Amino acid sequence: MDDSARRLLQRLIRRIPAQMLKTTLEKWGRLTAAQKQSMDFTEPKWAFTERLLDICEENGWTGKHITELEMTYVIDNPNQGMWYAFQLMDPEDDARSVELTHFKEQFKSHLSELARPVSVKIKKHADDAIWIRIAWGDSFSRPNHLKPTYVVHHLQTPYVFVTSLTSKQKPFLSQALVLSTRHQAIKDASLSGRKLGAIRDLLMRQYQQVFPTSYPSPLAERNETVSNPQIEKEQAKSAENRLQMACEAFGDGMLPQLQSSVYKLETKFKDHTNKTMTEREEPFRCVVKFASTNLLESLRHCAASGIASTPVTPLLSSIPLKGRNYFVIKDNGPGPSSQTRQTQN
Repeated sequence: MDDSARRLLQRLIRRIPAQMLKTTLEKWGRLTAAQKQSMDFTEPKWAFTERLLDICEENGWTGKHITELEMTYVIDNPNQGMWYAFQLMDPEDDARSVELTHFKEQFKSHLSELARPVSVKIKKHADDAIWIRIAWGDSFSRPNHLKPTYVVHHLQTPYVFVTSLTSKQKPFLSQALVLSTRHQAIKDASLSGRKLGAIRDLLMRQYQQVFPTSYPSPLAERNETVSNPQIEKEQAKSAENRLQMACEAFGDGMLPQLQSSVYKLETKFKDHTNKTMTEREEPFRCVVKFASTNLLESLRHCAASGIASTPVTPLLSSIPLKGRNYFVIKDNGPGPSSQTRQTQN
């Protein structure tokens, strides 16, 4: 095992929580029963790592086997960084007939031609998702396995999810995906988040979309003395209307856990008391970001409780409706970004 593989294993073991080491190694499937029994999962990680390195040396395992272990961990724990969604465009006639074997061969072939050197590993998950791990190199260095890009794609769908991709690498990946899936183009889907499952479910409409036809009054179950029946009746009706409009916008079921939504404003400044700003030809630019541990649930609660006005503005209801959380707002209304966002490292 060379130094790069040793460093990759050491870094990976530090990254995996101690309580998950045993499960991850079992799913990896490389250790024999005797080797697993010899491992002490309660000892310090540095000692555990040294023991695992010794086993790897004894078996003659290389960096290829360590990347398999990393993929095993990442697939089960994908919420480690920021994921970005992309959408394949203009499918060719045979796009829906692309199978896994064909896709793997074509993707590796095209990417190797476009970017050298590059190391690619592809694995099919139980939910039929295709997981791709890419280690990029350049003309002066071998593929860097310490900073891989991960790609998730469901065949026969136009959606691709990517994490840890630089702007320099993006054109190569985009072209390889377009060619291997038999499409004509790929675009930014204007959707990102730290929870892969959330953005996937939102974009692919895989979450339970429940839109009830009747809405119970939030005040009906209160066992309070009615001081003024007429006022109480009006309040109950108002609360029921707010709940109805909130559910019409976001549904009444479990919502994907998005963490943020970003609105980039490029509009003319409008204020008759400030002629200096109003008469500027250049648009007024600013960015508004909403953030929460569960943004859609928070927005629904704000609308239902009266914290936010109802009916819900299309700027917010468009998040689940369009499957996006990045919007550019111009004077002619909200629309797709005129410039593609640069994917962050």
